[in-house]
Amino acid sequence: MTSLLVVLGLLTLLLLGVPVGFALTVTGLAGLISIVGFGSALSVMSTTPLSTTNGYELIAVPLFILMAEFVVVSGIADRTFRAITIWVGRLPGGLAVATALAGAGFGAISGSSTAAAAALSSTSIPAMQRAGYEPKFSAGVVAVSGTLAMLIPPSIALVLYGIIVEADIAALLIGGIMPGLLVTAAIVVTIYLLLWRDPALAPAARPYPWREKASALKAIGPMLVLLFCVTGSIYAGIATPTEAAGLGAFGAFVLAAAFRTLTLQSTFDALARAVRATCMIFLIIIGAHVFGYVLTLGQITPGFVAWLTALDVSVYVIMAGIVVFYLILGCFMDQIAILILTVPVMTPAIVSLGFDPVWFGVLVVVAAEVGMITPPLGLNIFVVARYADRPLSEIFRGVLPHIAAHVVVLALLVAFPQIVLWLPGTIQQ
Repeated sequence: MTSLLVVLGLLTLLLLGVPVGFALTVTGLAGLISIVGFGSALSVMSTTPLSTTNGYELIAVPLFILMAEFVVVSGIADRTFRAITIWVGRLPGGLAVATALAGAGFGAISGSSTAAAAALSSTSIPAMQRAGYEPKFSAGVVAVSGTLAMLIPPSIALVLYGIIVEADIAALLIGGIMPGLLVTAAIVVTIYLLLWRDPALAPAARPYPWREKASALKAIGPMLVLLFCVTGSIYAGIATPTEAAGLGAFGAFVLAAAFRTLTLQSTFDALARAVRATCMIFLIIIGAHVFGYVLTLGQITPGFVAWLTALDVSVYVIMAGIVVFYLILGCFMDQIAILILTVPVMTPAIVSLGFDPVWFGVLVVVAAEVGMITPPLGLNIFVVARYADRPLSEIFRGVLPHIAAHVVVLALLVAFPQIVLWLPGTIQQ
């Protein structure tokens, strides 16, 4: 009963707008006091912050965040978008396709979905507006393309999942590549289906000569260097995810300096933003561990596992219900908070049903992607609205077809787990 009251208290605080980390800590502390007493609860609070945040793997989180900040400063996203535009921009909807491909490219060198949405918004939305694209259509493409950074490595969400469940982080990051490409393809297919229904949404742009196309390829070079520093070094067995994060952060810093976009002020601002984001994530992790003690002492996790495994239905029916649960939860909660709150309870149950934890981690992150673009709290929608200067309701309508495409991708991942698991099985040891 106490555990149920604590969970209800947490949901109440979250609905009132209390920051996730504080809500978790306050309700977790209250639950501990009621279950084990004030003295024991105080003992837990005195040791949890250090024991929770001193893991070697957690170093990857601030380094990936710092990498994303330096990538934004360097302007690589702008250069990548312009290069892809030169190649595909002349086609009907070419700028929208270029946005999706640039989103995948930016996701491969940045683990931040909001940073990707901001970078794409500042570049592609003005370009599409000048070309006469329908505003709802263009804003929807930008918002959904920004979510790719949450899945394609280096993915901070996958790193956190691996830390929570003690899964192989390298396998998780590599496992995100094929689903990331699948989601990118789904975005492109959705774009052309929408244009098939209404060609006026996106007129064709002017063609570019082959000399410009060849020159544009040079702009993709820096992105490929960073891609090798992070994903390539992990796949080849050269570096651990934490070491790869360090290589990526340093590489992004060097590129920003080489492009002459790095100043003392921009460096300080990037470091400050990385520190703030890291503190927010670490506070959520600490609060989740405090809250996790309540779930353990209240027997919620083992009780849930026993209940789920006892259901007399197909495991795929259970998985469908879990996916729907994550899609609904993503409408109301922060994606990092969803991972930290639900994964410790869900993963043991999923493993007991015979599913792979690496596959489930990627599946959860794809479902969490949808939460970035669903009302009422789709964070990417708010980022795009600021740059596009369009009503939120219009942008939410613009992403609806892409939400449907994401659901199809989720169904494919459930039906064919090897989409996720094949590539990690080939990692060099």
